[in-house]
Amino acid sequence: MLLALLFCVLVQCFQPAQAAELGNIRTWSQDGTTRVVFDLDDDVDYQVFTLDDPMRLVVDFKNTRVVGDIASAAGNEPLFESVRWGVREGHDLRVVIDLARPVVYSQFPLGPAAGATGSRLVVDLQQGQGNNGDDAVLAAARQQIGVTDADEAQRDPIAAIISQQEANARRQAASPPPSPQIAEATSPTANQGRGRDIVVVIDPGHGGKDPGAIGANGTREKDVVLAIARRLKARFDAAPGFTAKLTRDGDEFIPLRGRTEIARRNHADFFVSIHADAAKSRTPRGSSVYALSQHGATSEAARWLAQSENSADLIGGVDGDLSLNDKDEMLRGVLLDLSMTATVNASLSAGTHLLSQLGRFNRLHKSQVEQAGFVVLKSPDIPSLLVETGFISTPAEEALLGTGAHQDQLAGAIFGGINTYFQQHPPPSTYLAQQIRGGGLASGQYRVRSGDTLSSIAQRQGVTMVELKRANALETDVVRAGQVLHIP
Repeated sequence: MLLALLFCVLVQCFQPAQAAELGNIRTWSQDGTTRVVFDLDDDVDYQVFTLDDPMRLVVDFKNTRVVGDIASAAGNEPLFESVRWGVREGHDLRVVIDLARPVVYSQFPLGPAAGATGSRLVVDLQQGQGNNGDDAVLAAARQQIGVTDADEAQRDPIAAIISQQEANARRQAASPPPSPQIAEATSPTANQGRGRDIVVVIDPGHGGKDPGAIGANGTREKDVVLAIARRLKARFDAAPGFTAKLTRDGDEFIPLRGRTEIARRNHADFFVSIHADAAKSRTPRGSSVYALSQHGATSEAARWLAQSENSADLIGGVDGDLSLNDKDEMLRGVLLDLSMTATVNASLSAGTHLLSQLGRFNRLHKSQVEQAGFVVLKSPDIPSLLVETGFISTPAEEALLGTGAHQDQLAGAIFGGINTYFQQHPPPSTYLAQQIRGGGLASGQYRVRSGDTLSSIAQRQGVTMVELKRANALETDVVRAGQVLHIP
């Protein structure tokens, strides 16, 4: 009986995870740009690339299957000639879209739309000019994702899979083999160049004529948060794959919307504003983390759409800005909704990691990420958080906030939370994404091997278990083989 139970447990452990489902492909085109949205019921790993002769857009999804008629997406889209798909390695999915003309593309993941579930992958296609003048652009795009001429010379990957599956079926009908052999499909080579740094813009609140809150002993919020921000910048600058910018590095006043404009000018991947809370009572204590509320996102979208000066330089973040001045009102609203939804979701995810780090050494005033309509959080395409480090109006916390040791702990927690988020969601084309995709490790990282324990790793790396757990937002001492740890 025990052996039977053990067998059942082992079988269950080695069964593949439930496959995600691709239920629909939606498209719309305007002024030379076609947006393709893949609707999935769950987050999945994916890879996007193009192949020439003939021109194809290829999207590989890990552990995914098709439900519904995704081929109908080609019916009303002039750029598409056909949509095909096939199974790879038994459980992965490859979707191939045959294109009528050359394109260059950009892509980004999105969470579900407001009130919905699942996940979305968005691919924007911009029509090129083929051999009449856009070869350099296409070549640069292919080089960026690592697709070589040798890759393009290979046969159609979907045709190869289907052909091999048909041959397997014929052989099985005659004499069933132990297991069918599926042909390996062509995939692009890894980009060997160093990707760009992730840009984090740090905003020390208040400044200049605005001192912020002032404690009973005269400690000024603007001074405390600047000290924390400088320590935080030093941590990001020392971490491979990150670059940090300050909205102010001195005692100067910057309007609230001017702070988000600094983030946009620096093409920020993330924006974090640092503050110290205050209350009429002298008893409240602890840290809080805020993201933009849904009401704040809705009102901000309306503001952007209503102001003609914002029709350009709106959505695009690091990889270039998307002008909306030539889009109709409905499309502008859809683009803003997509961007704001993704931004708020990313902010909430990062905020959860950050709270976990803060809670390891500091009391939490709010145990979950709060949402509010703070102006500094209202960039449509930059995930943003506001961190209330503590209550400067409470004498005990005022004293703590004034010490270098506590400031350094706060900076470490904010860094750890944002770093953990990007380890899980590295932006495409970044150094961190290349390290994770290629299996390489940046300096200050360690990949857990079979037989490792948290205590043995801490001993070999010369750090304490407490420091190691804090740097990686670990709630227990359990680590798993293959896990990448940040070494403080």
